[in-house]
Amino acid sequence: MTDLSLYRNIGIFAHVDAGKTTTTERILKLTGKIHKLGEVHEGESTMDFMAQEAERGITIQSAATTCFWKDHRFNIIDTPGHVDFTIEVYRSLKVLDGGIGVFCGSGGVEPQSETNWRYANDSKVSRLIYVNKLDRIGADFFRVVKQVEDVLGAVPLVMTLPIGIEDQFSGVVDLLTRKAWIWDNSGDPMSYRIEDVPADMADKVEEWREKLIETAVEQDDDAMEKYLEGEEPDMETVKRCIRKGTINMAFFPTYCGSSFKNKGVQLVLDGVVDYLPNPTEVKPQPETDIEGNPTGEFAIVDPSRPLRALVFKIMDDRFGALNFIRIYSGRLKKGDTLLNTYTGKNERVGRMVEMHADTRTEIETAQAGDIVALIGLKNVQTGHTLCDPDKPATLEPMVFPDPVISVAVTPKDKGSNEKMGIALGKMVAEDPSFHVSTDEESGETILKGMGELHLDIKVDILKRTHGVEVTVGKPQVAYRETITRRVEDEYTHKKQSGGSGQYAKISYAIEPGEPGSGFAFESAVTGGNVPREYWPAVEKGFKSMLDQGVLAGYPCLDFKVTLLDGGFHAVDSSSIAFEIAAKAAFRQSIPKAAPQLIEPIMKVDVFTPADNVGDVIGDLNRRRGMIKSQDPGVTGVRVKADVPLSEMFGYIGDLRTMTSGRGQFSMEFSHYLPCPKNVAEEVIKEAIERKKAK
Repeated sequence: MTDLSLYRNIGIFAHVDAGKTTTTERILKLTGKIHKLGEVHEGESTMDFMAQEAERGITIQSAATTCFWKDHRFNIIDTPGHVDFTIEVYRSLKVLDGGIGVFCGSGGVEPQSETNWRYANDSKVSRLIYVNKLDRIGADFFRVVKQVEDVLGAVPLVMTLPIGIEDQFSGVVDLLTRKAWIWDNSGDPMSYRIEDVPADMADKVEEWREKLIETAVEQDDDAMEKYLEGEEPDMETVKRCIRKGTINMAFFPTYCGSSFKNKGVQLVLDGVVDYLPNPTEVKPQPETDIEGNPTGEFAIVDPSRPLRALVFKIMDDRFGALNFIRIYSGRLKKGDTLLNTYTGKNERVGRMVEMHADTRTEIETAQAGDIVALIGLKNVQTGHTLCDPDKPATLEPMVFPDPVISVAVTPKDKGSNEKMGIALGKMVAEDPSFHVSTDEESGETILKGMGELHLDIKVDILKRTHGVEVTVGKPQVAYRETITRRVEDEYTHKKQSGGSGQYAKISYAIEPGEPGSGFAFESAVTGGNVPREYWPAVEKGFKSMLDQGVLAGYPCLDFKVTLLDGGFHAVDSSSIAFEIAAKAAFRQSIPKAAPQLIEPIMKVDVFTPADNVGDVIGDLNRRRGMIKSQDPGVTGVRVKADVPLSEMFGYIGDLRTMTSGRGQFSMEFSHYLPCPKNVAEEVIKEAIERKKAK
């Protein structure tokens, strides 16, 4: 049995272009997994194995890989930095025990870094920080350290200092050992020498080393006391304190280097071994019932306990469907039968593989702490729990955001409909933030996703991977409808013309709910005017109408229905009758409750050179944006704003024009707000015209 203290399940996450995938490549080179290095800017990186990734130079799917360093097993997940793919970051964090946050030495803490950092905080994932690209023009390690404090509100624990900067960057000083690691310019990560600290850096090294030890010993009262009395703790004590503080997220060990130039990565790997937690040192996964309510039990990371595994990613490739799982407890063998608690069906493990980007090694067994891929499962989706059929349990499910943008697609070749349907089915299983539906009236296929790039990539995958070319319609915003006034009303459904009839009478109140509350139902019926057995039918009737708002046919949200009273007939009443009554009541009363169109508002984070900040803010204002903050930095200005999604289509092109290609932005869904009257009128008019055209 493998010693779990030697396991490290880690993610590597950052902003687009911080050098995350290149860093992973260097780790694989150093740990002996690859012999020729692939460069992202040449489109040949090992981890970026989809054609779309190689071409765009961004990582779209979290590729998983296993490698070894100093007798420790690393399961590494490389995550995307683009905001449209934060779902990949979120679900990776769900199964990780630790991470490396990569920051660009010149760009610093960029918009997406902040989003990913927040997700990692929410998931309680301990991290190291790696400030990369210190060979770049404009690189400044100390500025980035300050940004980590100011922008992220985190405590960076500086472990290494750069020797030289920009094109003079030659190596790093390890503060704990007071040794300089200096690389030659051959590009070989193993061509380095270890020597004494350069004389001109001695004072700086002592200053930062003192800060490091002072912060570390705060984790141990005895060590702190001795340190205050003038006794320097030994290396073992300092490392133990750093490990404790890292796992508790009191601080984040911070390293520097240049992955592209192969300088500094070894010390980051040593940091993973020394300071990031093994699977037994993180909070165990809570178990829930099938509805997602906590049971109070936990999946303890222990190979001798019953099997508990979470499917966190599905990928369809040339070998068939790969189901990536994180095993939380128990042991798994090839040929085992597992229970999928979500479907209630058993699944047999046909083959089990360890992944390295898109190549694989067949394995016979796996245990708690492992991340492996299973082949041959039939009815499994992301977020499902696989467990021992004799001792069933469900792990806390993943929650995915609803899509905010949609496009209609039709195959260019009319005979490709079935092929497209099969391909989309596979793509939906792989990506829970991607939804597909059919417009009942037009018969068009509607793709829904988290942003323009997200849907662009999906259309690209349809064409390249599945051979289906499609015509893409204009992007549509996911508007919603709500109500603004409380209404009390009643409705009677009556159909009594000989034989068994239908009868249901309901009195009810419909009122606005809190923003984000969705739909709520309760019964305030006293006495037996509406028997308790019919209440769920009333709720079901109202609920079934939520997708058909009265203004423009958009789904309704944030309102509450209270069943007040009603009437029934001993023979003619039934659940169906009460469901029909509720549906008709919805159509009757929603127009009386002052319905309102609401639109998705995006949290937009723009980085612009200082010269262009006026143009950028003026442009955001024209897009009905609400400016939240402006933060001047050394290399430019960060502007944060809330902007309606409908105004953001094609924004990247406009931003590039305004900033001569130097501006960057990220956006994510924030909340819904009422549409201004003129916008609402236009949207409703378009919806009516679309309906007529069908």
